[in-house]
Amino acid sequence: MSGLVESLDSRIGVSEALIGRPFVVVGIPAFNEEKTIAKVVLKAQKYADKVLVCDDGSTDMTGEIAERLGAEVIRHERNLGYGAALRSLFRRARELNADVFVTLDGDDQHNPAEIPHIIRPVIEGEADIAIGSRFTDESLANSMPWYRRIGVKLITKFTNSSVNYKIKDAQSGFRAYRRKALEVLDLTENGMGISVEILLEAQRNGLKVREIAASCRYDTDAKINSTHNPISHGVSVLMSLVRRIVEERPLTYLGLPGIICLLIGVFFGVWMLQIYAAEHHIVTNVALASIAFIIIGLFAVFTAITLYAIARLTQKMNKYK
Repeated sequence: MSGLVESLDSRIGVSEALIGRPFVVVGIPAFNEEKTIAKVVLKAQKYADKVLVCDDGSTDMTGEIAERLGAEVIRHERNLGYGAALRSLFRRARELNADVFVTLDGDDQHNPAEIPHIIRPVIEGEADIAIGSRFTDESLANSMPWYRRIGVKLITKFTNSSVNYKIKDAQSGFRAYRRKALEVLDLTENGMGISVEILLEAQRNGLKVREIAASCRYDTDAKINSTHNPISHGVSVLMSLVRRIVEERPLTYLGLPGIICLLIGVFFGVWMLQIYAAEHHIVTNVALASIAFIIIGLFAVFTAITLYAIARLTQKMNKYK
């Protein structure tokens, strides 16, 4: 792994002197990472002016270890989720007026030595958000377990259907943000879906996003074990993506299906009346289908109208702020 990082750095010719100009803050969300947090904090301190750790309700010594090593620790009384931890870190980075804010995981999967590589396009104004991608270099992607690789590619494909960036790794937690991005990103997700929410918000605010090759460790010798179940992780992200899409385009994704359901309900209703007129009895299954489709259709249409009204009101309020 060290050879991989050295070859990566040698290709791009990054100098550590690059870090000296802007005020760089590194944020690390962590939950029960006492075995790895010390290594991550110490490495990150070499490339940052300040290191923040959000101890997201850990039951071990994660927060205490990070604090003793000089990191500023933000504590959650209970485990609120990856997204909630990132939001706390974003808020503190804004308070510190960070010029560049870098996020990476506390389980030692990301290599802090690559921070200069990740922040370079942000510092040089080429991007508002730089993503440390595991898929821009096939040699890096091949180190990922096959089931994770499939999951990440699936989530990324769904994400790309909603944004114009056409990125290759929508789930990387190794990212760098310009101050402009820190100021405009309005994040609400508490779970793993925040990675996708950031991209949706970035597009809404016209931010430039660029991917940079980054390594990620999955070797068993390092005893790195994700605290997130891959299946629940994927489902959580996909549900967050669907929810955001529906919220942003309610008339298309709720209103139109609702109208279709209403039409189907009316069709079954007319069919039921025709049968009753001819045979003088009600076919229960047809009647129930008619009622069900009409109720679902009405619910979807009214929900779409309500969400659309809320979205328009929010836009007007933001306009006059």
